[in-house]
Amino acid sequence: MVTSIILMNIERSKINKVAEQLEGTPGISEVYSVSGNYDLIAIVRVATNEELANLVTNKMHAIKEILKTETMLAFKAYSRHDLEAMFSVGM
Repeated sequence: MVTSIILMNIERSKINKVAEQLEGTPGISEVYSVSGNYDLIAIVRVATNEELANLVTNKMHAIKEILKTETMLAFKAYSRHDLEAMFSVGM
């Protein structure tokens, strides 16, 4: 599983529209509007690096209101949420 965090600058008047578009995209598990230097953050979980490349360079690139992206690959998860989900199977 490849997990990535994508930081995005969006055309100001189109933030909600883009968030809704991204939310329904396969591979994107979460989309957040945020404060700071970026407008949206997407959490991506895909099976391969090729799927990530296709998502970023083809699907997201086609959304003209996305002005800039910065993609970060996650190396290791330290999330308590993930651990709880793993141990609660069947309960």
